[in-house]
Amino acid sequence: MADADNRQEARPDARDQREAARLAKQIGAFARGHGGGAEGQLAHIGRGRTRIALVGADGEWGNLVARSYAAAERAVELAGITVHEDFDGEMAAKVRTGPYEWGRMAGLQVGGRPNAA
Repeated sequence: MADADNRQEARPDARDQREAARLAKQIGAFARGHGGGAEGQLAHIGRGRTRIALVGADGEWGNLVARSYAAAERAVELAGITVHEDFDGEMAAKVRTGPYEWGRMAGLQVGGRPNAA
C-alpha cells in the first residue's frame, strides 16, 4: 500500500497519453526484437518517475523510464505485455546475462576491478 502513496493514481493527462503511446511503441519494438514477446514490472524510482523493467522472451532485458506511474501503466497496457507485481525469482530467472554484466558485477565487489577506466 505504501507504493500507492507514491503513484500518480489519477487518470493520465494528455502529456501522459502521448508518452504512453511513445513508450508502448518502444516496448513493442523490444518485444519483437527479442523473441516475439516481453514481460515487465513497474517500479516507482523517485520524483514521480516510474521504471518499466522489460525481459524479452530470449532473456535480453532493458529499462525504460516514464514521467509518471499512470503513463507507465498505460504504456504496458497499450503494448499488451504481461506485467508482474514484483521482479521476483521467476522473472529474474528469465534474464540472460553476458560477459559485460558479469564484469560489471565483479568490478563492484570489494577488491574487484574498478568501474572507472
